[in-house]
Amino acid sequence: MTPFEMHLIDSRGQLSLSDVTLFHGRDRSGQFGIMAKHEPFMTSLLMGLCWFYVLNDPDPHYLALSGGMLYFKKNVLWIVTPHFFVDKDIKKISVNLEQELKKEEEERKEMKERAKNLEKEMLKRMWEIQKEAPK
Repeated sequence: MTPFEMHLIDSRGQLSLSDVTLFHGRDRSGQFGIMAKHEPFMTSLLMGLCWFYVLNDPDPHYLALSGGMLYFKKNVLWIVTPHFFVDKDIKKISVNLEQELKKEEEERKEMKERAKNLEKEMLKRMWEIQKEAPK
């Protein structure tokens, strides 16, 4: 089988592989596969589990990601995502993905709370300015 390059990029760095033979992912239209010499292709990946095969390795490698963009052109596959995990052990990668999702949920809650506090302080300051303004 003819391999192709795959580059995974997230907020922590980049992982590059040069011997991928098949990538299997999922977007809003359903599941799809990409092999070497595929036509140029771009899609928005859904959060979840993808998998790929590497030359001379019969076992799949799993890729958990929190959504992202996929672009394939000239035998190079690019995936840009906020977070990804790659492992051959599906149980291990599932635990990593679950932990990451919990962490992101906590960060979202903190951001909402900060925004709420900022809004309260702004309204309080606007009220004070309005009271101080000459009539």
